[in-house]
Amino acid sequence: MKKTVKFAASGALAGIANGLFGAGGGMFLVPLFCRWCGIEERKAFATSVAVVAPLSAVSALVYLWRQDVEFVSALPFLLGGMVGGAFASRCLKSIPTNLLRRIFALFLLYGGVRSLFF
Repeated sequence: MKKTVKFAASGALAGIANGLFGAGGGMFLVPLFCRWCGIEERKAFATSVAVVAPLSAVSALVYLWRQDVEFVSALPFLLGGMVGGAFASRCLKSIPTNLLRRIFALFLLYGGVRSLFF
């Protein structure tokens, strides 16, 4: 029961980040899955994608309903993202966990610096 509450709270944080910022659920989920929920890091990355995908779909539907989406402009990004996501998910097992952690930290740092200064 306690683990279910932790997972639900982690999901709520990811949903809030996803709905407010258009992304970022994984920023919350990966550390929470690892440290709070006890999921191994490599599985935490994969599990966060499995959680963020439906959250993104829900957010996208709300934005589409409100007519806030430039779908034609987003299509090339969607196609490229699908190719990149398929490639990266195949590579996940071959990337050492320490390198994966550092890459993730760099993305978080980059996003934080861009948010503060640009």
